[in-house]
Amino acid sequence: MLRSFLIYLSKAGWAQRMVSGWKIAWQTASRFVAGESIPDAIRAIRELNEKGIVTTLDQLGEHTTTAEEAAQSAESILTIFDEIEKAGVKSNISIKLTQIGMGLDDSLCCENLIRILNRAKEYKNFVRIDMEDTPYTDTTIELLHCALGAGFNGRTVGLVVQSYLYRTEEDTRKLLEHGVHFRLVKGAYKEPPDKAYPKKADVDANFDLLTKILIDAALSAKSPKISEDGRVPPLPAIATHDEKRIDFAKQYAEKVGLPKEALEFQMLYGIRRDLQDQLAAEGYPVRVYVPFGTHWYPYFMRRLAERPANIWFFVSNFFRK
Repeated sequence: MLRSFLIYLSKAGWAQRMVSGWKIAWQTASRFVAGESIPDAIRAIRELNEKGIVTTLDQLGEHTTTAEEAAQSAESILTIFDEIEKAGVKSNISIKLTQIGMGLDDSLCCENLIRILNRAKEYKNFVRIDMEDTPYTDTTIELLHCALGAGFNGRTVGLVVQSYLYRTEEDTRKLLEHGVHFRLVKGAYKEPPDKAYPKKADVDANFDLLTKILIDAALSAKSPKISEDGRVPPLPAIATHDEKRIDFAKQYAEKVGLPKEALEFQMLYGIRRDLQDQLAAEGYPVRVYVPFGTHWYPYFMRRLAERPANIWFFVSNFFRK
């Protein structure tokens, strides 16, 4: 019930207008959002890079309503690539396709995506396409195929998959045939029980199954490792703060002989910094998802909604180094 209410609030314009104006809301959210501007984000990336941690940068925003807004979002992403290159930091970029036209004009979205991928390829960088809620799953995969059909590969573009969806195993196996690189997450949207596992235990079990599939695929692909500049990730990126899922991935990778440099762990900015540092010290690539921008409210509310316990989790992490 609480989760449904938080998801509702994440999409409610009246709630965003009200909460965004609260000083304490931004004080709390700023622990998990690296500021509102590109310079803010670059500073956060430098701090993480100095600790041996790489990043993926996300300018928050989604669901543009006009072609002009979609084009402007694409231009902003191009500028972010320029700034990453200029600063020489170890970061790639994550994008939501509804930022650049998906759901508005999918052909326009494909055009904008190709422009972004051309810039990424120019800089030998990488774009991770985020997976949004299920009304967009098929279209997201179709647009990924648009990119693959234009000649881009897993060294330039990758996808997020969600373990709470029944369909994800089949989608992942099919896309692995095209050499796609994946970020595996549990999933943060409210989905109906005919599309997603309603029980956490089933989501976790599917997460572990997908972890095995990705690690096996990495071995079959000769264990591609993270690039020296930290921008291009290995094939599997295991994105979770759940230590049981992390331990499973580490143990299975060791069992089958996947090198540490070929298995990336990803976490959210501001959460479990101790675990980030520990994994990096163990020799695993660690990538932190660094969101920034003025549209922080929906992102923040979805993080709270992932599990109602995260309300306390976020509050307690505010005081945790």
